[in-house]
Amino acid sequence: MAQTHPQVGAPDPELETSPILDEDEREDIEPGAASAFCTFNGASYRVGDYVVSGSELLRCEAPGLWVRQGELRTRGG
Repeated sequence: MAQTHPQVGAPDPELETSPILDEDEREDIEPGAASAFCTFNGASYRVGDYVVSGSELLRCEAPGLWVRQGELRTRGG
């Protein structure tokens, strides 16, 4: 059975959302100010949590940023 992750929708510019980076952009982040959580549209998620934004799978990673893990495809579509 496939694991399901919360669908959080698109980032709302009115609400707090941690930066979203591509996998190869992680190298540019300094780990000095590590945070144990990320935010998406004002909701908090722990490091290691996954969410789905549209069709993108995002993983929360230290120091509190989202890293794109790829796209999810829907069945039958």
